[in-house]
Amino acid sequence: MSLLRTFMLLALVVWVGGIIFFGFVLAPTLFKLLTVNDAGNVVSRSLTVLHWMGIISAVVFLISSVLYSRIKLARAKVFSLTNVLMIVMLAFTLISQFGISPRMRALRAEMHSADQRAASDVAKAEFDRLHQWSTRLEGGVLVCGLIVVVLTARRFQ
Repeated sequence: MSLLRTFMLLALVVWVGGIIFFGFVLAPTLFKLLTVNDAGNVVSRSLTVLHWMGIISAVVFLISSVLYSRIKLARAKVFSLTNVLMIVMLAFTLISQFGISPRMRALRAEMHSADQRAASDVAKAEFDRLHQWSTRLEGGVLVCGLIVVVLTARRFQ
């Protein structure tokens, strides 16, 4: 059981800690020190890594959580609040990684190669809209993650 708790906590630390570092340290620093284009390239790559860390962390957490409840309570609590929140976090991350991020990368490329100012303005507006959604999803993952941290800490008391 100790090993399962360790996996659950490690998954949370990696994911939630990564989001906090990315959002409050890495991205703001990059946009202060680099050109917008260079910072965007680093942020895009870093966000992809963060998303994969989250996907793997979600799988590890969910498997460990279900096994933990199965051993401790003699029944698997698949739809406990922590697991449901983890599934929401995973869904937000998958939407961001496979829905929003590829479109943002394509728009960035279009904006940098656009010959016409009007086409670039349309791409910029769409990019900004997608960026807002990306930020909202990451914020949602962070809020859910912090709730899961609190609920998991209570669970182990």
